[in-house]
Amino acid sequence: MRLFALGINHHTAPLAVREQIAFDVARLPAALNDLLRGQHAREAAILSTCNRTELYFSAETPDPAVDWLVKYHALADKNIQPYLYTYPERNAVRHMFRVASGLDSMVLGEPQILGQMKQAARAAEEAGTLGTTLNRLFQRTFAVAKEVRSTTAIGANIVSMAAAAVHLSARIFDDLQKQAVLFIGAGEMIELCASHFGGQKPRRITVANRTLDRAGALAAQYGGDAMRLDDIASRLHEYDIVVSCTGSPLPVLGLGTVESALKQRRRRPMVMVDLAVPRDIEAEVGRLDDVFLYTLDDLGQIVETGLESRQAAVIEAETIIDTRVDGFLHWMSGREVVPTIRALRDTAEAARQAELEHAMRALARGDDPAAVLEMLSHGLSNKLLHAPTQALNQSAGADRAELARTVARLYNLPSDH
Repeated sequence: MRLFALGINHHTAPLAVREQIAFDVARLPAALNDLLRGQHAREAAILSTCNRTELYFSAETPDPAVDWLVKYHALADKNIQPYLYTYPERNAVRHMFRVASGLDSMVLGEPQILGQMKQAARAAEEAGTLGTTLNRLFQRTFAVAKEVRSTTAIGANIVSMAAAAVHLSARIFDDLQKQAVLFIGAGEMIELCASHFGGQKPRRITVANRTLDRAGALAAQYGGDAMRLDDIASRLHEYDIVVSCTGSPLPVLGLGTVESALKQRRRRPMVMVDLAVPRDIEAEVGRLDDVFLYTLDDLGQIVETGLESRQAAVIEAETIIDTRVDGFLHWMSGREVVPTIRALRDTAEAARQAELEHAMRALARGDDPAAVLEMLSHGLSNKLLHAPTQALNQSAGADRAELARTVARLYNLPSDH
């Protein structure tokens, strides 16, 4: 059996494709059992987030698992295949280590993915599909992620606009969990911001967009709701943080709309983050006393200071991961000889038991104990050496020379034997 990682993520597919292949958390146990019941894999776990869906499994080949994934979601094979990737053995292990360490995330070094991988492992364990190899791999994955985070600066600096938006919001509001967040737009930048703010578990998340279905799909990932752009003016006062990024050629929020919202909020402060070009929020809004308006330039200054440091940490992290991959693969290769070791020990134990019983009968007859011990030791050595001695006597030529070298290494014989 070989290890594989099979999946789709934000690097390979847009949201519209990713959501077709996502797994409902409540249905994960049934999906895992269906995967194994059809003998598509020997053991398996599924990681499904808004940014990726990945199967980690052991099998002879990955093809049956690919077929199962396509059929399970009732997809057209030709439509999904271009977005799928499959990593075997070393690359699969390395991929898992990188994912858990935040090196493959939309936001470099983000910590949420580690918790999501732990949930995936728990779900597989509860479903009874987490075998010895995958269990060991997950434990090593968590250890590697912890080592990367504790010994490098991979998570120490802000390297994305979304992270900077969260950082600036946290300066104004001490506890983001008590705040309501409104996202205007549903494109890639808003998707990234939603991921970051969603990790802070705010009191409420709403997505406003011209296409309500798209807004609803994004909001649902974080337990939020959706609204149309036309409804923003009447509901803006409900939100403490507003993040906007649309393709509108004209401002979406004007000075008058924001002033009206502030009056309804009784001057409680608002954080507004405008990530659009051209701007979604009129520049005059930034002059209002109770509004903290940040633009791309403001966030860019924060991001620039963190990029260089975190990129240097990536090099350190990759070195750690490569070393730990070698260690895990060494453990896997060692497991291949476990049946042979077990059989060798069973054979030795059977010989020991036979000689011991023979010696006990001799002692019961009243034979001299010293003679019995001598007989026991000779009997054991003869039985344990019989197989290699016979193999050497029956071999010839190059085979005998190779076998002799192997026996010498196994028994640590002197070089001049």
